[in-house]
Amino acid sequence: MATLYMTPTFRRAIRWYQPTGFNGGSRLPVDVHADDQAYTITAAVPGLKAEDLHVEILDDVVTLRGEIGAEEETEREYLLRELNLGEFNRSLRLPDPLDAGKAEATVKDGMLTLRIPKSEEARPKVIPVKTH
Repeated sequence: MATLYMTPTFRRAIRWYQPTGFNGGSRLPVDVHADDQAYTITAAVPGLKAEDLHVEILDDVVTLRGEIGAEEETEREYLLRELNLGEFNRSLRLPDPLDAGKAEATVKDGMLTLRIPKSEEARPKVIPVKTH
């Protein structure tokens, strides 16, 4: 009989197959990158300024809110309409505890970048091996 060992690498691989979640508004596509120290979330927010965005972190859930291109013309007829406009509210549950107090968010050239450090207890620890 084969034995399956839950190594940290294997645990991380399994974790990425779990959905991160989505709720409300238009779907805001994001990229989420993780390393040993932090998570980096990147989202396209064309035309938005820093004051147009709301970022909230509660426990291990990150919520991004805003409104893209609120249109005043509602009577215009389109031949093709693919741009996502309107309010968005995207919540992501991340697999590790976060240090919200050290999170940093910037918006540049229509791209939101949010870096959220993992809490100390979620970071890998290096244990020195001693000889006797």
